[in-house]
Amino acid sequence: MIITLKDGSQKEYAESKSVYEIALDISEGLARAACAGEVDGEVVDLRTVVEKDCEVSILTANDEKGLAALRHTASHVLAEAVKNLYPEAKLAIGPSIDNGFYYDFDHESFSREELDALEKEMKKIIKKGAKIERYTLPREEAIKFMEEKGEPYKVELIKDLPEGEEISFYSQGDFVDLCAGPHLMNTKGVKAFKLTSSSGAYWRGDEKNKMLSRIYGTAFSKKDELNEYLAQMEEAKKRDHNKLGREMELFTTVDVIGQGLPLIMPKGVIILKELQRWVEDLEDNEWGYVRTKTPLMAKSDLYKISGHWDHYKEGMFVLGDEEKDKEVYALRPMTCPFQYYVYKATQHSYRDLPIRYGETSTLFRNEDSGEMHGLTRVRQFTISEGHLIMRPDQMVEEFKGCMALAKHCLETLGVEEDVTYHLSKWDPDNKEKYIGEPEVWEETQEHIRQILTELNIPFVEDVGEAAFYGPKVDINAKNVYGKEDTMITIQWDALLAEQFDMYYIDENGEKKRPGIIHRTAMGCYERTLAWLIEKYAGLFPTWLCPEQVRVLPISEKYGEYAEKVQAQLKKNGIRSSVDNRSEKIGYKIREARLQKIPYMLVVGAKEEEEQVVSVRSRYLGDEGQKSLDAFMDAVCREIRTKEIRKIEVDAEGKRIEN
Repeated sequence: MIITLKDGSQKEYAESKSVYEIALDISEGLARAACAGEVDGEVVDLRTVVEKDCEVSILTANDEKGLAALRHTASHVLAEAVKNLYPEAKLAIGPSIDNGFYYDFDHESFSREELDALEKEMKKIIKKGAKIERYTLPREEAIKFMEEKGEPYKVELIKDLPEGEEISFYSQGDFVDLCAGPHLMNTKGVKAFKLTSSSGAYWRGDEKNKMLSRIYGTAFSKKDELNEYLAQMEEAKKRDHNKLGREMELFTTVDVIGQGLPLIMPKGVIILKELQRWVEDLEDNEWGYVRTKTPLMAKSDLYKISGHWDHYKEGMFVLGDEEKDKEVYALRPMTCPFQYYVYKATQHSYRDLPIRYGETSTLFRNEDSGEMHGLTRVRQFTISEGHLIMRPDQMVEEFKGCMALAKHCLETLGVEEDVTYHLSKWDPDNKEKYIGEPEVWEETQEHIRQILTELNIPFVEDVGEAAFYGPKVDINAKNVYGKEDTMITIQWDALLAEQFDMYYIDENGEKKRPGIIHRTAMGCYERTLAWLIEKYAGLFPTWLCPEQVRVLPISEKYGEYAEKVQAQLKKNGIRSSVDNRSEKIGYKIREARLQKIPYMLVVGAKEEEEQVVSVRSRYLGDEGQKSLDAFMDAVCREIRTKEIRKIEVDAEGKRIEN
C-alpha cells in the first residue's frame, strides 16, 4: 500500500501498519510527539491500523486536533484520580473542549482544596506512565461490564448507542473507561496540566436530570505553554463582564428574580440607551427604515402559522395549557410574524418595495439553566431587529445593504477585527427540522455564498446552523474565555411569505410573493454590552461612558467654581459630576481612574482665577491647563464622531508601554 504524507511525500509498505508505526518509521521524535492521526481527513487513534492506500497526517500537540487528543487523555487521568480518592463517585462524560477538557461526576461538589489534591494524584498517575490500550466488547458484554463496575451513566450511554455500533474502551493500568478515543499511547504524554474550576452540570445538559459535578481543566505538551495560558486566563478574569460589569455597577442578578433575567443598573442603562439611540437613528435616518411597535406576546395561532410552534416551542415561554384553556399565549421569541401583519394591513405595489421595518424588540427565550451566563445568555433580551420585505430581484442588493450596516456598526464600536463570518446552512440529512423544498434551500444558500465572496469576506460554512425557515450569515465573536457567541444575524427567507400569504401587486397588476430578510444591525444589546465590557476592560470609548467627566476641586473653597464648570458641561450634553468630598486631590484622582472615567478636570485657585481647567485623561495623562470652551469642543467632537482614542494610561495613572 502507498501512504501519502502531509508534505506530499509517499511511503510504500508491503503489509498493514498502525498510524503509530507509520510515525515511528518517519522518525522516533515524531512518534514520541504524536498524539493522534488523520487518515483521509478523519481523525483517528494512533492504534488505528491502515490497510489500503490513503493520505496520513501525524498529529502532535502543535495541531489543534492532536492537542484535543492529549486533553482527552488528561480527562481520563482526572477520572482515574477521582476514582482513586473518591471510589463512590460515578463517572459520566469527559470530553476535550476548545480550551481544555472537563469530566462530569455524580459526586458532591469539589472545593479548590480537593482540586489541588486531585492534581497531586494525577501527577502520580502520569509518573507511572501506564500504557493506554484500546479494546472493544459486544453490546451485552459492555453493558454487563459497566453494570458490574457500578457505573450507571456509562450503562445508559451504551444502551443509547445504535445497534451494531462498535463499543470501545480504553485502559490505563487498572482504570478502564468507555470511550471512542483517540488517546495518547501512555499517560506520560500529559506533561503540563491544571484543574481550573468546578461547577454543576445537568446530566446530558437537561435540567430534568440530576445535577452532576463538573471539573474543568486544561493541558499542554509543554509547561511554558500552560503558564502562558494560565496568565491569559488571569487577564481574562479581570475582563470577564460577569465580574467587571457587577463591580462597575452596570448590572446585577438576583436569585428570587430568576436566572437569565439581569437587572440593568443606572450606569448600564446609560450605555444601552446610547447604543439604542445610535442604532435607531442610523436605521431611520441613513438606511431608510420605518419603525414599528408590536406586542410582547401572541396567541399560539400566530406561531403555528410561522412554524415556530412546531419547530421552536421548547424554546418559548408558553402561557396556558392547550388541553385546558380556550386560548394559549406565548411570549414572543422573535418579532417577524408581528411585522408581517403590519405589512399585510396595507396593500402594496411593486413601487413601494423595499419596505424596511425596524423595531427595538424585547424577546423571550427559554434557555437551559446550564447555559445562563451574565449578559451573554439570558432569557429576556432586547435586539435591534429588522425585517425587509422586497421584490425577489431586490434581495441581493438589500442583503448587501444589511451586511454594510452591520459592518458599519462593528467598525464604529471598534470590534470589526474580532469577528468571524459564518454561512449557517440547513442539514439535508435532517430535513424534518426545516420547512421548504431542498432546491429552495440550495438556491438561497448559493445566493449568500456568492454575496460573501463578492464582498471579499472570509467565511466558514456551518451545516445544521440555519433557522428552520432559511439560511443566514452569523457574525460571531469570542468572549475572553474563547467561547463563541453570535452577535449579528442576517437571514435570507424565501418561505415565510407563503406561510403568511404576503403579496405585492406587480407592474401587470398580478399578486406576487415578496422576499424577506431578517436581520439585526447590532444584535442583542445585553450581549453587546458584555462584549464591550470585555473588549475595553470597562474603559469604554468616551461616547459610551456612563460618566464622561468628573470635576475635582482641590478643596471645598473651589466647590462653587467646580459647580459652574459642571453646569457648562451638562449644558453641552457631557455627562459629568463634581467630587465635593473633603478628600485629598490625589485620592480623588485615583478613585476617578479606578472608576474608569475618561476625563478629570482639576480646579483650584489658579484655574478659578484664569477661568481654565487642568485636564487629566486616561489617554495622555496630565494634559495641562485648557480653557473650558476648548476642552468642551474637543470632547464634544470626540463624542459626536464616536472616536476611539488610544489609551496611554492605566487605572493607576501609569503610562502604558507599547
